[in-house]
Amino acid sequence: MAWFMPREENFFELFERAAENANLAAGELLELLEKFDDVRARSKRIKDIEHAGDKITHDTIERLNRTFITPMDREDIHELICRLDDIADSVDTTAHRMVLYRIEKPTEDCKKLAACLHHATGVLVEAMPLLRDMKNTAKLRERVIAVHEQENQADQVLSHAIAGLFQNEPDAREIIKWKDVYQEIETATDRCEDVANILDAIMMKNA
Repeated sequence: MAWFMPREENFFELFERAAENANLAAGELLELLEKFDDVRARSKRIKDIEHAGDKITHDTIERLNRTFITPMDREDIHELICRLDDIADSVDTTAHRMVLYRIEKPTEDCKKLAACLHHATGVLVEAMPLLRDMKNTAKLRERVIAVHEQENQADQVLSHAIAGLFQNEPDAREIIKWKDVYQEIETATDRCEDVANILDAIMMKNA
């Protein structure tokens, strides 16, 4: 079933822009951790990306409020755009805490978590255009599964990272700092999985 509704097509465009924005934020975080120079300036760039995501979310909800006929359930539109926005929010929180906690050097586990997140958001960028036509269900489901795989991998990295903290870090303050940072990045991957779950629900409703 093709979802050809010219007046409502912009919802799909907004989903695509939100996914691209989340991926951009995740990419900036990964680059921050890999290069770890000009951390404050890089954190500011992430904040600007997060603000851009807020604007996309606001525009989507505003459009939803004034639109009578929508291409999918209204609650799905709202949940999808909000969860996409949550990804950039968590990335921004992570970068802010790196500055706030005066992190001197990123850990390899932190980089691995950020890589999982960047990969997951990249898959979401691929997934969003497929929503325009439910003939793309098979391809969309492949992306949903790929996001779940990245989230599972991030869970494993998080468990290893926290175990390593308690085994190898003698300073309780450093444990608190890094546990917070690790969990915030993993929260962002959880929000990617939330998006995947919403996509799965949309496919089921329109099968």
